[in-house]
Amino acid sequence: MESTVFLLLLSFTAVVTDGRIPTTLDGPFEPVTVSVADDGFRGHAVDLPDSDPRVQRTVEGFQPEQISVSLSATYDSVWISWITGEFQIGDNLKPLDPKNIASVVRYGRLKFPLAREAKGYSLTYSQLYPFEGLQNYTSGVIHHVRLTGLKPDTLYYYRCGDPSIPAMSDLHYFKTMPIPGPRSYPKRIAVVGDLGLTYNTTSTISHMMSNNPDLILLVGDVSYANLYLTNGSGSDCYSCSFSQTPIHETYQPRWDYWGRFMQPLVSKVPIMVIEGNHEIELQAENKAFEAYNARFGFPSQESGSSSNFYYSFSAGGIHFLMLGAYISYNKSSAQYKWLERDLASVDRKVTPWLVATWHAPWYGTYTAHYREVECMRVEMEELLYNYGVDIFLNGHVHAYERSNRVYNYTLDPCGPVHITVGDGGNREKMAISHADEPGNCPDPYDTPDDYMGGFCAFNFTSGPAAGKFCWDEQPEYSAYRESSFGHGILEVKNETHALWTWHRNQDLYKKAGDQIYIVKEPERCPICSTVIND
Repeated sequence: MESTVFLLLLSFTAVVTDGRIPTTLDGPFEPVTVSVADDGFRGHAVDLPDSDPRVQRTVEGFQPEQISVSLSATYDSVWISWITGEFQIGDNLKPLDPKNIASVVRYGRLKFPLAREAKGYSLTYSQLYPFEGLQNYTSGVIHHVRLTGLKPDTLYYYRCGDPSIPAMSDLHYFKTMPIPGPRSYPKRIAVVGDLGLTYNTTSTISHMMSNNPDLILLVGDVSYANLYLTNGSGSDCYSCSFSQTPIHETYQPRWDYWGRFMQPLVSKVPIMVIEGNHEIELQAENKAFEAYNARFGFPSQESGSSSNFYYSFSAGGIHFLMLGAYISYNKSSAQYKWLERDLASVDRKVTPWLVATWHAPWYGTYTAHYREVECMRVEMEELLYNYGVDIFLNGHVHAYERSNRVYNYTLDPCGPVHITVGDGGNREKMAISHADEPGNCPDPYDTPDDYMGGFCAFNFTSGPAAGKFCWDEQPEYSAYRESSFGHGILEVKNETHALWTWHRNQDLYKKAGDQIYIVKEPERCPICSTVIND
């Protein structure tokens, strides 16, 4: 088996090394598995301690910190978010009053004067546990301000805070997205999942910054605060170490550490986040996702969504669908009906590319999370296929995998390419075993996601795996898989060609671990052409 994999790898990489990057038109490719002989290459998946200067609070009073930029639904608007005041953790907490500090952004195309001003809203959130001995948490004041009337592909400078105190930030900047059009695209879009805050995370972010992205997609699982007890004790495996806790605890200051570490990047490069299972964070009164909902700016309302769990936005000629795997997705759900409307509103002559993102992959071949969200695939795959969604981006599985074009487990030249990048660096380490290897096929009844429930993952009824739950070899729809930490870069070149590059952390900067042109064939693959004008 190892010699077969080695030969397949040689045949695959020969196309790259002879000077030509392969394209999906060359496929479908023979499946390739790359094994990393040295476990050390899988990174130093140990969390940064609270003593690390990169996660410590460096401002005083109500000076802004954890500053970030996110996009609105269109190029002419962005969200600026930040936090003021200190979080509290312990008992008998009194939340800060958001009314006592303003949410103001001063911005402009010149560093001085910053001629324009926008005001927004603020909030706090709490993580409460009604159990003796568990510590509660309440955040600092979280601010969100939407800037409007921006010009496309333009550099803007800004300061945020409350000028009346005064407590304004240092000068920051961001660049808006290009105007929608078939020849108008961001240069580089970074894609990462399951990031966490480990020493390996720092390597991922360093590599990412060296690629100078214009936009970052974080496909779920952000801070991994739920690998900790409220007293700050953490573990690589919560259920293994803390099986006797009355509720799945979290240590919310890890969110603040993550925001501080990420600020140098996301205060200037917009970041778009979708929820993962590590954002559930159950607490008193059965509340969940409180940190996720509070800490990020989302274009939900601007994109016609009633929830932060699913929304959409455009960046040049690309329309992104950010979908929720942890909220109802069946055909009668609010999310599905919103998705139908959103897809029907996209003019593919203006935005030729459709990219869908959610957390848990449909076509993973690793033992971890194998066919876990099959119910979501059953409900949504046909709709997304009929509208010709080009690329699906996921995380959840802590490894890298890229598919051949596939639909309903069948190779299909008009199907999308599925890419899993759950290898951002989190503390739970890498997924290594594959469901198609002897003894690794999971029990079908262990596969449904505990939070969503439902069971849809039955044995295959056709194809090479007919009558079985798992394949006996790497499935034909899996083109390339590897257990290494890293991130991806998407570069859309024109209406039909997009370059996908995956970068391993252990490689030199700029070196590609996996690279392919994803090529659309509009004449061969007709799509739904309904366009609903807003």
